[in-house]
Amino acid sequence: MTDLNTKQPLREPTFLILLSLTSGPRHGYAILKEVEMLSEGRVKMSTGTLYGAIERLLDQDWIHRVDDPIPNTTNRERKAYELTEIGHKVLNAEIARLQKLLGVAQSRTADGTS
Repeated sequence: MTDLNTKQPLREPTFLILLSLTSGPRHGYAILKEVEMLSEGRVKMSTGTLYGAIERLLDQDWIHRVDDPIPNTTNRERKAYELTEIGHKVLNAEIARLQKLLGVAQSRTADGTS
């Protein structure tokens, strides 16, 4: 198994894409909107940037394509994506890393050593 520590730290857009998929499969536009909402507007991705990231995540087997769960009323085919088992593990490892980092920061600032 791959050492998850070699995958850290994740870039914020990658982290947010993975996080956006924790509630279930999403198509590209829904991922874009969720990333923007999760980042409170700080991270705005172009479609080209998003689909480049999606291709990289597919290649790493962190996500995979699934049938879009939302009925499609257009003639355009929409692809949806969901986390794989390794994607969940990578995301959880990054969350644990961030929580540990936050704990260190809080302990340092709580005792006046900052």
